Amino acid sequence: MAEAFVPGTIWLVGAGPGDPDLLTRKALRLLEQADVVFYDALAGRDILDLAPQAEHVSVGKRSGRHSKDQATIDQLIVAAALAGRRVVRLKGGDPSIFGRSTEELTACAAHGIPVYICPGITAASAAAASGLVSLTLRGAARQLTFLTAHARGKEPLDVDWTRLAAGEATLAIYMGRDAAPEIARNLIAAGLPPETPVMVAVNVSRPDERLLRGRLDALAFLVRTIGRDDPTLLLIGDALLCPGSERKRAAALAQIGQATTQD
Repeated sequence: MAEAFVPGTIWLVGAGPGDPDLLTRKALRLLEQADVVFYDALAGRDILDLAPQAEHVSVGKRSGRHSKDQATIDQLIVAAALAGRRVVRLKGGDPSIFGRSTEELTACAAHGIPVYICPGITAASAAAASGLVSLTLRGAARQLTFLTAHARGKEPLDVDWTRLAAGEATLAIYMGRDAAPEIARNLIAAGLPPETPVMVAVNVSRPDERLLRGRLDALAFLVRTIGRDDPTLLLIGDALLCPGSERKRAAALAQIGQATTQD
């Protein structure tokens, strides 16, 4: 359904994981019609270029370095809508998955501003596609759990490790780089086998994407080479050993062997 983007309204738009080709057609249409785009740190220039007619306002947040706090962002988008502008609030991934959509929806409702959500592809789906793995697997992963590893300051993660380690699930842990050693240690202590497969996905769907595979007990080692500003997702669970990932790994090893022989 192609709703009209009328002046004085706000759309919370999912930018997906970074590849412009993974935008939805609706997201593209809204960007093309927007008067102003308030974008976060994960929205790349390639996506912003799809709205050349709009004013671009950075309101990005990165761990420990927030350019705008949430209250200020709320005030900015509300003021733009009250001024009669078509407002896009562009968020990485899907707005409803760790995107603080509730705060912005509440702010709009308090001022009587029409607000809508355009969903986007979340990083876990894009990472699974790049790695040729399934996030669910009959008999091995009947559940998919999204959680964030972002905690305030130096507070420990407040999660039920026993429940997460119960098995038959895939864990998709967003913003997990810094907490990776703690995550692995607690999951193993709670009963998840050390050999449980993991995939560390960095800069998912972008030209500099990296997929690092290994075991749960090596997770702390895997994240050591990841830059502080690189968006990082952790996938943990037996579903990561599906046949697609093994074929991709075998092909990569074959290419390495050919290159070595040629050298």
